[in-house]
Amino acid sequence: MTIKLIAIGKTDNKQLTLLINDYIKRLGFYIKFNLEVIPDIKNSKNLSEDQQKKKEGELILSKINTTDALILLDENGKQHDSVAFSNYLQKHMNSGIKQIVFVIGGPYGFSEDVYQKANGKISLSKMTFSHQMIRLFFIEQLYRGFTILRNEPYHHR
Repeated sequence: MTIKLIAIGKTDNKQLTLLINDYIKRLGFYIKFNLEVIPDIKNSKNLSEDQQKKKEGELILSKINTTDALILLDENGKQHDSVAFSNYLQKHMNSGIKQIVFVIGGPYGFSEDVYQKANGKISLSKMTFSHQMIRLFFIEQLYRGFTILRNEPYHHR
């Protein structure tokens, strides 16, 4: 199985980029992982929230295969602790899905079209985080999930 994370907009903080890349490298020992960044919508100041969500949604959906499991990182999604999230990952791996795609939306969330295509929604917290930091938190949780599945000591350091 492959895990892909799609995110809107680049990370311009060098320290965050270094940490994200470190966890991506660590993840490579467990699973094939790709981070795909969709550039920010140009001239978004001239668009309404709905227009921006629609444009971002079209770009997101263009990156999804019909056989992918599409999971949105959404504030109204189901919350898991780290052990439950590792079990969630294992369930998807056991299902025979070739690729699971997690998506971090833009500043206004997702278009209705993206919600319609989604196979699920998860939330990392009731708190709101920057789209740059959520990448780090999510990729670290993926890594933590795989160390839990392998009974490795990282989870309890």
